[in-house]
Amino acid sequence: MKQKPATACLTHPGNRYPAGATPAPQGVNFSIYSRHASHVELLLFERADDLQPFQVIPLEVRTHRTFFFWHVFVIDLPAGTHYAWRIDGPDDVHQSGFRFDREKVLLDPWVRGMTDSLWQRAAAEATGSNMATSMRGVVPSREYDWEDDETLGCIRPERTVIYEMHVGGFTRHPGSGVSRPGTFLGVIEKIPYLMELGVTHVELMPVMAFDEQDVPAGVAELGLGNFWGYSTHSYFSPHPGYCVSPDADAHASEFRDMVKALHEAGIGVILDVVFNHTAEGGAGGPVINFKGIGNETFYHLDPGDRSRYRDYTGCGNTVNCNHPLVARFIMECLEYWVREMHVDGFRFDLASVLSRGENGKPLYHAPVLWNIEFSNVLSETRIIAEAWDAAGLYQVGDFPGFRWGEWNGQYRDVVRRFVRGDKGMHSELARRFSGNSDLYQDDDRQPINSINFISCHDGFTLHDMVSYNEKHNEGNGENNRDGSRNSLSWNCGTEGETDDEDVLALRRQQAKNFMAILMLSQGIPMINAGDEVLRTQHGNNNVWCQNNELGWFDWSLTETNGDMLRFTRQMIAFRKRHACLMHTRFLNGLERDGQWFPDITWHSDRLDQPLWEDPDTQMLACTLGAVEAWEEDLFVIMNMQTEQLVIPLPRVAEGNWHLAIDTAGDTPLDIIRPADQPVQAAPAYVVQPRSVVVFERR
Repeated sequence: MKQKPATACLTHPGNRYPAGATPAPQGVNFSIYSRHASHVELLLFERADDLQPFQVIPLEVRTHRTFFFWHVFVIDLPAGTHYAWRIDGPDDVHQSGFRFDREKVLLDPWVRGMTDSLWQRAAAEATGSNMATSMRGVVPSREYDWEDDETLGCIRPERTVIYEMHVGGFTRHPGSGVSRPGTFLGVIEKIPYLMELGVTHVELMPVMAFDEQDVPAGVAELGLGNFWGYSTHSYFSPHPGYCVSPDADAHASEFRDMVKALHEAGIGVILDVVFNHTAEGGAGGPVINFKGIGNETFYHLDPGDRSRYRDYTGCGNTVNCNHPLVARFIMECLEYWVREMHVDGFRFDLASVLSRGENGKPLYHAPVLWNIEFSNVLSETRIIAEAWDAAGLYQVGDFPGFRWGEWNGQYRDVVRRFVRGDKGMHSELARRFSGNSDLYQDDDRQPINSINFISCHDGFTLHDMVSYNEKHNEGNGENNRDGSRNSLSWNCGTEGETDDEDVLALRRQQAKNFMAILMLSQGIPMINAGDEVLRTQHGNNNVWCQNNELGWFDWSLTETNGDMLRFTRQMIAFRKRHACLMHTRFLNGLERDGQWFPDITWHSDRLDQPLWEDPDTQMLACTLGAVEAWEEDLFVIMNMQTEQLVIPLPRVAEGNWHLAIDTAGDTPLDIIRPADQPVQAAPAYVVQPRSVVVFERR
């Protein structure tokens, strides 16, 4: 157990590298960047809730500064000690952007674990000392037994199925039945569910330490907080709110326990990371860390008045990602999470910000993006971009780099419009369904550069996509002004909750249509957690502040909507059985046994006659050729018309067509296991309105 030193700790100058608090056998080395600081103090606390430090260590320029870093080694200081900084310097915010404040207690940007039990955001925004209400860092321990665990680079990209989930919201519902709800350790208890679902990776919404108090005043008055976590302040630290024992230096070990358990189950871990802005907000926001150590370094500032922040994120500030020091900070952080925490990839929120140079203009050869692309440490990881920002920079299909995956907003929008019944979408759907060659082929990228999704954390759930035409965000405290106004949804005839059995049946069928098309498309599919059980947010398409049952996974739905859960599991398994759904090249045909075969042949309600120019068409069909010798050809029909169609089946020289999927069928006839699939003896099949049908040839 950690013991407070009986007397003041002895020190020596220490080293500038590495930054942060680094334990050693003889004590702890502390180092922090602050180029223009004139006075620096290290504050040591015994416990997270101590109002005053037990020791204040002033650092001298001559002995404790090397280049732009301040450093000191504290002898015999134990792991688990809490610490913070105070930094003073010139006050010239308008000309130089400096925001030094000797009264503000600062969190180490390189901290490996932190606590916020005393934190009051308002005190960090106001003038004067916030000693009694500040965040504190925790000196990390050095030991962890990984038991031969390694990152899961062995999972091939084309076989990836991503499950986007919120660590807290996944297990906080009373129905979860876990012993440690809302934590990293709680996720471990639900790994069997993830295994049965069949996903290969979980994509965790922000788990780097964030400010739960970062909400507008009107939202805070309702007792709501920052639930999603897109308000990061400590990029090396797991969020203390997801730890069972954050005050006891358990951050890293609890996160590692979760990663190790997921890896044992064959499931990779992708982190949603927020390097585009921080929790410090704009000019009126709190001083947490970056503002107090190097505001002019870490943020884009208005050159005419450097007290103002350029805001390309809609969150008050923008990280100056391609400043050399900041770019190195980001690289150190990413490589730390891979090397020391064994994560398998990253999804970059508003990633287009990372392409902006120091003047704010986009750079194709943005240093930080290409350093990520070519990093040896990151070479086996997934790197995924949300390829746009809040200032209008949209780079889907044109994001810098080659191995970057992209959240494909064009895929999402086209599939939503097609399934809701918009006419003339079939030509565009064909491009999205077959791998987005128009976006990626001309610069030597592949179908797997596309991350396909129907819904994600931001917007309607799948259930609400088929149940609401309009957003209903009144509970967020912003008079329904927040959230997207263009969801491309369709409520199937009735807005919101209903007892109409016909409407409910159509909604279920539409949800299955979405899931089927997602799993049949070339590219990498991503499922929003809860869509497999038709989780609802009752029309709220922006639950960023709803840390309650509205934002949580309701585990009772695994029974209530067990048919949808079964359908999703079987669709994932169906995808994994068919290499022809997981191409790493575009569908230009292939040679097999000395003969040339098309990868894909397009049809309408007549074979080999796709009606590409017909503005009224609401259906599309295709034949997908098998890739492996043991694999079946597929015949896919997607009919979003309001009338049934009689569709002829392609003639085959060998074998027969077997009905595998019909979303108009009742469970278990909506998706049929291979051993139970009936032979289609007739030359045509009656396809019901608004349904997806798939045949396998054996």
